[in-house]
Amino acid sequence: MAAAVSGVVRRVEELGDLAQAHIQHLSEAAGEDDHFLIRASAALEKLKLLCGEEKECANPSNLLELYTQAILDMTYFEENKLVDEDFPEDCSPQKVKELLAFLTEPEILAKENNMHPKLCDLLGDELLECLSWRRGALLYMYCHSLTKRREWLLRKSNLLQKYLVDGINYLLQMLNYRCPVQLNEGVSFQDLDTAKLLSTGVLAQLANPGTQEAEGCGSVIYIVNSRTARGIFSDIHVLAMMYSGEMCYWGLKHCTAQQSENHEVGTAGFGASCTAHKEPLDFREVGEKILKKYVSVCEGPLKEQEWNTANAKQILSFFQQRCS
Repeated sequence: MAAAVSGVVRRVEELGDLAQAHIQHLSEAAGEDDHFLIRASAALEKLKLLCGEEKECANPSNLLELYTQAILDMTYFEENKLVDEDFPEDCSPQKVKELLAFLTEPEILAKENNMHPKLCDLLGDELLECLSWRRGALLYMYCHSLTKRREWLLRKSNLLQKYLVDGINYLLQMLNYRCPVQLNEGVSFQDLDTAKLLSTGVLAQLANPGTQEAEGCGSVIYIVNSRTARGIFSDIHVLAMMYSGEMCYWGLKHCTAQQSENHEVGTAGFGASCTAHKEPLDFREVGEKILKKYVSVCEGPLKEQEWNTANAKQILSFFQQRCS
C-alpha cells in the first residue's frame, strides 16, 4: 500500500513540475500576470510542498485535487486565448489536442491508482464533471469555429465528425456522473419543480437511454431547493444539453457519413453507472432526444429562468425534416 501511494505521489509531482514549467512559459509569452495562471501556479506550489513530505503519508486524493485544479485554471487561460483568436487554423489542431491531453491526465492518474477502483472515489463527482465539461465545451467552441470555414469543411468534414463525436461523448459523460434523486421519505424538498428535475432521471437517461435507474447512489438524504440546484444539478448541465444538440445538428448538416465504426459514443461514463459500453452515434436520434428534454425542462420547471428555446426548436424542426 505504501509503495502504491509513493508511486502516485511521484507521478503527480513529476506532472506538477511539467505543468509549472508550462505555466512559466505561458506567463512569459503573455507578458503580464494572469489571474488563472497565478492561481494555477499557487496550487502547484502547494502540491510541491505536500509531495516533499513523507510520501507514504501523503493523501493521493488531496494531491490529485490540487493538480486537477491547477490544470483547469491553466487550460482555461489557453482556451480563452484560442477563443479570442477564433481558433487560428495553423496552430489550433495541435493546441486543442494538447489541452484535451492535459484535461484527461487527472483521470488517467486516478485509473492508475488501484487503491480506488472507481474514479469518483479519488477525484469526486464535481471534478470529474468539470473535466468532462471543459473538454466537451472546448470541442464545441472549436467545432463552432470550424463550421464557419466552408473550404475547410469541403476538405476535412471527416475531422469535424470526429471532433463532434468526441465532444458529444464528453458532454454526455458529464451528464451521467451524478444519479437522479429518488423522491421518497428520505428526501426533503422546498421546490417541487426543482425536485422533479433531480428525480426524473434526466441526466442518466440522456447519457444512457436504456438505464432506468443509476446504480451505486447510496442512501444520501438530499435537501432540494431552487437555490442549491438551479436547473437539473446546475446551469452548466442545461447548457451541456444545448451544446450536445447543436453539435448533433452540425454533424447531420456538415458530415456526409453520419455513422462509422470508428465514431462511437460511450453511453455510460465513469460516473454512477460504471458499466460503460459503446454504440454508433446517430446525430439525429441523439440530438432529438437531448433537445426535446432541453425544451421540456426550460419551458417547464425552469420557465422562470428564461432559458431561450428558439434555437433548440429550429434544430428539432431540421431533424424532423431530415426524418421525413
